[in-house]
Amino acid sequence: MKPQVIIIGRPNVGKSTLFNRLVGKKLALVDDQPGVTRDRRMGDAEIAGLQFTVVDTAGWEDEDELSLPGRMRKQTEASLEGADAAMFVVDARAGLTPLDNEIARYLREHNVPIVLVANKAEGAAGESGVLESYSLGFGEPVALSAEHGEGIADLFGALWPIIGEKADAAEAAAELGEEDDEDAPLGPLKLAIVGRPNAGKSTLINRLLGEDRLLTGPEAGITRDSIAVDWNWTDPKSGETREIRLIDTAGMRKKRNVVEKLEKLSVADARRAVDFAEVVVLLLDATQGLEHQDLKIAALALEEGRALMVAINKWDIAGEGGTDTPSGLFNGIKQALFDGLAQVRGVPLFSVSAKTGRGLDTMLGAAFELRESWSKRVPTAALNRWFDDALDANPPPAPGGRRIKLRYITQVGTRPPRFVVFGSRLDALPKSYERYLINGIRSKLGFDAVPVRVTLKSPKNPYNANKGGGGNYSGGSNKT
Repeated sequence: MKPQVIIIGRPNVGKSTLFNRLVGKKLALVDDQPGVTRDRRMGDAEIAGLQFTVVDTAGWEDEDELSLPGRMRKQTEASLEGADAAMFVVDARAGLTPLDNEIARYLREHNVPIVLVANKAEGAAGESGVLESYSLGFGEPVALSAEHGEGIADLFGALWPIIGEKADAAEAAAELGEEDDEDAPLGPLKLAIVGRPNAGKSTLINRLLGEDRLLTGPEAGITRDSIAVDWNWTDPKSGETREIRLIDTAGMRKKRNVVEKLEKLSVADARRAVDFAEVVVLLLDATQGLEHQDLKIAALALEEGRALMVAINKWDIAGEGGTDTPSGLFNGIKQALFDGLAQVRGVPLFSVSAKTGRGLDTMLGAAFELRESWSKRVPTAALNRWFDDALDANPPPAPGGRRIKLRYITQVGTRPPRFVVFGSRLDALPKSYERYLINGIRSKLGFDAVPVRVTLKSPKNPYNANKGGGGNYSGGSNKT
């Protein structure tokens, strides 16, 4: 494993900016107001060939342990367990504060090598703060500007003596693994949990992991960043251990209710997480049922081509039966999904409890099956046999007495499954017939619960290039 380096410090000293600088991407949300980061976020960092895992943490605050800032501090403290080094970040422009000294006392009690980082040290304004930081007792500070990228080479010099040997060993092991892994199956299942605020997304992931990895509480909207956690799940049926990348996301409210800049950034981050995922679990609150916003979130996942499943959380609170004894609530939500997501019938629906763990293994097993369907390629012979049978059972119409000829179909991609139908006069093909083909693909070829893309394409006719006819008609992709 790569060495793990924690970024720690009080709020608003630039920890997330440094994190983004080290991973080379704007992964962590950054804003002028303090306390933006709440959960631990991990990323792959590299400085001049030195590769390590960097962990962004919430700003350290001296608050009661039961308060939200206090629970955030507990998450930061937990991140130090097993860390190979910690970067203690202070603000060189603001100078040291009593909270900086408190954090220093805490770090001295732990057997973790510390690299002191004086951030915002660009220009003369930061010089006094850099000198003052010597008093913390962690040796020479690394003066840098995370925002402008200044001083990163000095950070390499401070980290290399601590983690260099382990980083080299991890890199060598990774290279050997790549040589022996050419025929490896699909990687970890990328499973994103989405839904409205306070549906229990973070609680569900904590239950799966068996630890309080993500910050939770009664307050709605605690999660801000989309957090990915790698985890090994043991299938209770087969005993097989399978890799999953769990992705927690911020709650998505109705667009008109999202007015603050930070919430807008959080929702945008959640949307990017959906695009990154393979399977998306829409988590509902059993005490609130299905609302229009839930259908909009589901439609977003389908429009992005992700495989979708729906889980009704807090089933223990609702006091209703499960799928074996269908209740009014379960059947009501099932019917509402059927009516509201007409483009994909048969979306898997589960009743679960993040508090007790009920139904979670069943949901995960179905997620792997759903990914297999989402990644499946139909053999050409079987695809065209179905196509011929579909045309025989329901021939294309002949608007204005002129036949529409559908010649053949081919699958051009997976994840999601994408097909192209070739023929003539396709601009006149009714939408109802396109839906007939799409429904047939889904029901007859094993894509029942995944989105399917179908494009209509006419071959080019060079003799009609200047006559306004023929041409290359490509029907808009049907996002279903």
